[in-house]
Amino acid sequence: MHLRLTVVALVSTVIPSVVGQQIWDIWETTWDRSKLLTYTNLGSPINFVSPGTIGSADISINDGAQFQNILGFGGSLTDSSALTLNNLKNRNPTNYRDLINYLFNPADGANAAGLSYIRVPIGASDFSASLYSLDDTSGDTSFNNFNINRSPSYLFSVLKDIIAVNNLVKVHLVPWSPPAWMKDSGTMNGGSLQSQFVSAYPRYLLKAAQGFQAQGIRVSAISIQNEPQNSNPTYPTCFMTPAVEGQIGTGLRSLLNSNGLSGVKVIGFEHNWDIVSYPVQLMQQAGGAFAGVAFHCYGGSVANQDTFHNAFPSKEIYFSECSGTFGSDWWSDIKWYMDNLWIGSLEHNAVAALMWNIALDGNGNPKTPGTDSCGGPGCRALVTVNADGSWSVNQEFYSMAQASKAIIPRDVGGPFGKRIGVSLGGSQGWALRVGAYVTGRTNPSDWLRYSLVVLNWNDNASASWNPQPVTTTIQFRGMQARYTFPVGVTTLWWYAPATGSFVPGNSTVSFNTTSQIDHPMFNATAMAQRNEELKWVKGTSNSSASHI
Repeated sequence: MHLRLTVVALVSTVIPSVVGQQIWDIWETTWDRSKLLTYTNLGSPINFVSPGTIGSADISINDGAQFQNILGFGGSLTDSSALTLNNLKNRNPTNYRDLINYLFNPADGANAAGLSYIRVPIGASDFSASLYSLDDTSGDTSFNNFNINRSPSYLFSVLKDIIAVNNLVKVHLVPWSPPAWMKDSGTMNGGSLQSQFVSAYPRYLLKAAQGFQAQGIRVSAISIQNEPQNSNPTYPTCFMTPAVEGQIGTGLRSLLNSNGLSGVKVIGFEHNWDIVSYPVQLMQQAGGAFAGVAFHCYGGSVANQDTFHNAFPSKEIYFSECSGTFGSDWWSDIKWYMDNLWIGSLEHNAVAALMWNIALDGNGNPKTPGTDSCGGPGCRALVTVNADGSWSVNQEFYSMAQASKAIIPRDVGGPFGKRIGVSLGGSQGWALRVGAYVTGRTNPSDWLRYSLVVLNWNDNASASWNPQPVTTTIQFRGMQARYTFPVGVTTLWWYAPATGSFVPGNSTVSFNTTSQIDHPMFNATAMAQRNEELKWVKGTSNSSASHI
């Protein structure tokens, strides 16, 4: 078994750099679940050859058209997600280790998603055991009583475990509410920040960033307020105008710069696509303080991201929240996620794309007591963790993982992928949704990796169900390859030399941790051995991607 795996890894790693412009590696998730993030190393590669007749669909790659660098995919580590994972760790450490590895291992060729972006609430959210801020001492505008350890210890423990597996993880902090004593409601639930505390509040956010740094967790970005147009009275929320958010962002930017945290980005908005006038106003009033803005999926269209991008093309766009709901259709969800989020939001200039909770139980719990958030059937996380210590990943994970595989670094310490130009033709071009990416290398002489993420949604779902594969040609630098895409999501790649037009993506990779995290559960030898075991199991007998 181990000999077979070694040979596969050698072929996958060595041959592309020698012959190039051949497709050897394919990952697929199909509509019927016969393949679930399943890897195939082709015994006979798909060659790029002189062009012939185009397929029913024709994908044309324009690597001269380069767009944004991609920072990664992921989700939110709420208190509830962290508690759920920590309980799994205590109940079944092996299953916990397998799950964290499957979600976050970024190694090229690993049987894992390589998720690399995590959003973390500052204080309580609608998924916390209770209401709390990091300074509940009324009138403490100097925040002398600020205490990062009011956050539950398991939040930091699980986050450090994740970083031990993937030190490329970017941590993005977001408050759901200022402390209750700073608000006109007198509670973290609903209301607004009182005007006399606007100038003091940036220091609270600074201390949050410093608190995570003191825990050994490098903060990549911090937002001012989650969903600033939401004042729900049943869980932590805070209504905030663009003018107030702009004042806070300006103050925070100054404090970060003067306290050795100039590399931490300040992100604005964090609300729905249909309120795009808000982030536009925010940039008009205080654009110098903000690196960009974040959008959520709960209203409007992903195309609204273009309204912001066209007004402020130099500002980053993050897609930072969407949630699955129990009872929805597995394949319909995957089509929507690929079209709107994992291909769509990047197509509309997002640099990162995230779901909501990383892990919950089978009922979408635990939630903050009394909240009406995620009402009805409940919110489904990327991962469902069961009381018996088993886990399973959901459609949100599979669809996201297919996209993540295309942009994680090819080399240790190498850059993430960059979006490049792609267009569709042919009589069945309508049947495919495609994202195209190029990933730079640490050695300038090594060939670049070119990746496609392809959704084939040719299932005739609106009439008589009839899923049909699509024979497709792929045009690249005057050469042509041919592949038949099954109904589902396919990620594939090939290698080619750089051209004079290539500008490497974020080639300076920041590793998370401000201090060394040495975790025996995730030592290199054990991780390598376990990854080989998972590769074998997942590739031959465990298509459900659950661990019992």
